[in-house]
Amino acid sequence: MGKPQRRSILCPNCRRLISLDEQSCPYCGTARPGSIFKNNIWTRGLKGPEQLIKGVIYLNVGMYILSLLLNLPLSSLSMHPLQFLSPDGKSLFYLGATGTIPIDGYGRWWTLVSANYLHGGILHIFFNMMAFRQLAPLIIQEFGAYRTVIIYTVGGVIGFWISYLAGIPRTIGASAAVCALIGASLYYGISRGGSYGRSIYKQIGGWALGLFVFGFIVPGINNWGHGGGIAGGALLGLLLGYRDRSPERLIHKTLAGICAGLTVIILVYAVFTGVYVRLTG
Repeated sequence: MGKPQRRSILCPNCRRLISLDEQSCPYCGTARPGSIFKNNIWTRGLKGPEQLIKGVIYLNVGMYILSLLLNLPLSSLSMHPLQFLSPDGKSLFYLGATGTIPIDGYGRWWTLVSANYLHGGILHIFFNMMAFRQLAPLIIQEFGAYRTVIIYTVGGVIGFWISYLAGIPRTIGASAAVCALIGASLYYGISRGGSYGRSIYKQIGGWALGLFVFGFIVPGINNWGHGGGIAGGALLGLLLGYRDRSPERLIHKTLAGICAGLTVIILVYAVFTGVYVRLTG
């Protein structure tokens, strides 16, 4: 009888072909590369940037539609151009709006995550998703899909945490997370340098300047969340690195998986409790 064939896999870290039985990758040293915790659908890679971009947009749109459906009766929706199709405060609170009121008054720290997927009106979500749609391809290209997940999630949490420290009573919106992408882009442009880096920095810097001008002109804009998101994104860009300096590693995939998993758990909890309380309260 012939010798049994050795099964091969791609190392979840360096993507080199190795034996499934290896105790550590002979190329990068990753321990137990064949473990299901290290070699799974998530670590083998996302299908492409569009998958991630569409997933985030669909999640935001889904939460927005749900917030409208909980805004009963629908006849109470404002017809004002700037408030058209705006869910009421109770619906947004139940689904996870953040700020000093939800956190200090009700201990809802998890809203630092959920608030990133809630919006106060059709224009609010439209402009946030349009900005995300334009910024995300650059971040995915230069940092990688997994680091993008970390920057978007943790950067949004940092932005709302800064806003909480500043005493903002209630706030929502993906703008803190989108601003984290702006911060990472600014860091990348400065760090990379050269004509390409400078062009990125100038272009994104113009976005940031326009954002702050808009925030000071229009009332009700959470400038603390925007500024905190930019600062958080820049810090994460520094800590995580970008592709020109280091490829995405297993640690990035693991952290991104934790961010994605916690986001899903928190949003499922927010939806369940929000629907239950709204319909039975």
